[in-house]
Amino acid sequence: MKTIGLIGGMSWESTQTYYRLVNQHVRTALGGLHSARVVLYSADFAEIEALQHQGNWEATAEILAAAVSIPLLHIADATAQVLQRQGIACVGLLGTRFTMEQAFYIERLQRHGIEVVVPTEPKRERVHTVIYQELCLGVVKAEAKADYLAIIEALAERGAQGVILGCTEIGLLVQQADTPVPLFDTTEIHAEQAVQWALGHGFV
Repeated sequence: MKTIGLIGGMSWESTQTYYRLVNQHVRTALGGLHSARVVLYSADFAEIEALQHQGNWEATAEILAAAVSIPLLHIADATAQVLQRQGIACVGLLGTRFTMEQAFYIERLQRHGIEVVVPTEPKRERVHTVIYQELCLGVVKAEAKADYLAIIEALAERGAQGVILGCTEIGLLVQQADTPVPLFDTTEIHAEQAVQWALGHGFV
């Protein structure tokens, strides 16, 4: 089994979810007392949050990919592969304002031929605020959940065949059992594909 490099701390609330999911997938695949080989680097999210307001994340990602020799699994590419397998041509996207408004995530999905729908401006602000002021701090409120479910329903009414939970913290708030609209939790998808690679199955 190969070692997975995990860059965490964005925020640590989702980092612990990543770590749990990776180990659960390895245990399911190999059984017994098996667990994942993981090298974890956890960043200070306050520093990351400051950088987010400066802009060009796509360029940063490309520089990182060029600087290392190991495979990098982009979360949007992993998600696009799952969407394509399920025949999803139009998808709603929830995440931070950066994810919903800037090109680095949306254009990555569009390269795979997937149309992306995002919430209207007031709803984008609500989604963003809940992530930073609640979920990243480990706070889960019923009011926020109700708001998110209404936003998901609105995206479906605008033609989205499913909705991407495009911030790794959103899965702490809403799950598939909460809505008939198909949800694509990028944390789950990313972790599973990382384990498939570690087990020698490639990115599938």
